[in-house]
Amino acid sequence: MSLTYTAPIAQDGLASPRRYLAVALLLLAVVLVVLDGAIANVALPSIALSLHAQADNTVWVVSAYQLAVLVAILPCGALGEIYGARRVFLIGVALFTAASAACALAGDLPLLILARFAQGLGAGAIMALAMMNLRQALPQHMLGPIIGINAMIIAISSAAGPGIAGAILSVTSWPWLFAVNIPLGIIVLFGGGLLGHVEGAKRKLNAKALLANTAMFILFFSGADRIATAPVSGTALIAASLACLFGLLRLERKSDVPLVPTDLLATPAFRVAVIASISCFCGQMLSTIALPFYLQHTLHMTPVLAGLYMMAWPAATAIIAPVSGRLANRVKTAWLCAIGGALMAVGLLVAGLTPPDPSGIPFLVGTVIAGLGFGLFQTPNNRILLLSAPKARSGAAGAMQGTARLLGQTLGGISMSIIFATLPLSTALNFAVVISGGCAAMASMVSLSRARYEVAGPPGAT
Repeated sequence: MSLTYTAPIAQDGLASPRRYLAVALLLLAVVLVVLDGAIANVALPSIALSLHAQADNTVWVVSAYQLAVLVAILPCGALGEIYGARRVFLIGVALFTAASAACALAGDLPLLILARFAQGLGAGAIMALAMMNLRQALPQHMLGPIIGINAMIIAISSAAGPGIAGAILSVTSWPWLFAVNIPLGIIVLFGGGLLGHVEGAKRKLNAKALLANTAMFILFFSGADRIATAPVSGTALIAASLACLFGLLRLERKSDVPLVPTDLLATPAFRVAVIASISCFCGQMLSTIALPFYLQHTLHMTPVLAGLYMMAWPAATAIIAPVSGRLANRVKTAWLCAIGGALMAVGLLVAGLTPPDPSGIPFLVGTVIAGLGFGLFQTPNNRILLLSAPKARSGAAGAMQGTARLLGQTLGGISMSIIFATLPLSTALNFAVVISGGCAAMASMVSLSRARYEVAGPPGAT
């Protein structure tokens, strides 16, 4: 049972203080999902030892979660528009919480992987509909700062996740890494009635489109997973994924509200924001993989020290993100995103290509610049992506935001796998940093292309 408010939603958000309680619950759910993704990687060695599993098989503890999120996020955005964002969001929280309990109780690896897949389905609903619920809760002029705070919380949670996982594992066993989700999930469920409720638009989901969407992401993820070790079959799977995308678009070509939001992508502001986001997250993933190798193999740091140095990026993002959200109410988002992408590119080149310095100071300077640029880019880009869509399509916009991030990160992972497979380590690291900086620069230039038709201040979408 949850606390329920029956008062209607004001035209421009919920009444105070309900709106602030709703925002707190939504941000808590985001923390729930981000922390779970951040702590799982750290747990793999302990899981392999405890469950007597092969190390390479335990990777599916992470992969099953990521695959489920990809499969679920677009359908969950559509379901939120049909049945109401609050209802589908809370179903996702309930599934995520129950699956967390199943993870903690799993006695073997197959059961754990199955539970992690269920967690990913719940996380897909949370990621897709958090922004739609935020948009219903807040007046438009408050969305920029809150999106900035959301970016800050994500950055802090990502940075703190490995440390929290290490602290938990130092005093207890790995099941507690998943058990900590349960009380947080119960809090969100209990307070779920505080969220705004708007009746959905009654329409049907195309079952064939859902099947094509599922096949598309399974094939794409499977191809990405093997592209470096088995390039022929990996490429064939990705090609099959693209064929599923083509079939999906044909199935929904006459739909006013397609699963892949081609109606929103026809809007220049939305389309540019999606392309820029994919490019930026591709660069971010490349750097996230390459820079720790640079610290340990080029600067000869210990893994613990390298981890501390890597925290400079999310710390800088956490500082700049809320500032960026406020600036987005006054300055063209195209300019903010262009400057942010350019700073990220410069910072990456400084961090990875300056002459090696054992002190690591050039690396810290570079990653701080890159982190500031990343935060300056993400907040206004996410804001324009969300607000350029009509309120009725906020579920699709939120789902597309998450899909762009996951797609960019997957492309970055594919690129890094190919680079590692084809180049010596020292050359691979330098090349990866250059490509990463190039992706950030592309995000900057793509963002700048919308300056000619954008006005400063909040978008006028309603």
